[in-house]
Amino acid sequence: MILVTRDNNKTTVRPDGEDIVAATLQELRAKMREIVAEGARELVIDLSTVRMVDSSGIGLLISAYNTLQKAGGQLAVIHASADLLELFQTLRMHQHFSVSGD
Repeated sequence: MILVTRDNNKTTVRPDGEDIVAATLQELRAKMREIVAEGARELVIDLSTVRMVDSSGIGLLISAYNTLQKAGGQLAVIHASADLLELFQTLRMHQHFSVSGD
């Protein structure tokens, strides 16, 4: 189950589970598309339970960033583990959207 909380224009999505990988991505992708289609312009992805993100998960975050940017919105990632922070920095994702750790 994916936890979604809304506070004015800010929507926070917390995936349930330890992995954002190809095999588990379908539900999260659908939920994020639904949220953006409903007009959310500030999307926060809470990775507090996530320990692994594969290339499909990275692609999902980049796609969400691009979609929100075109709509005048923004994406942020919070509560990333030290390993995920290092991955995002290596990929220079933090140069495009906010990424913060535990």
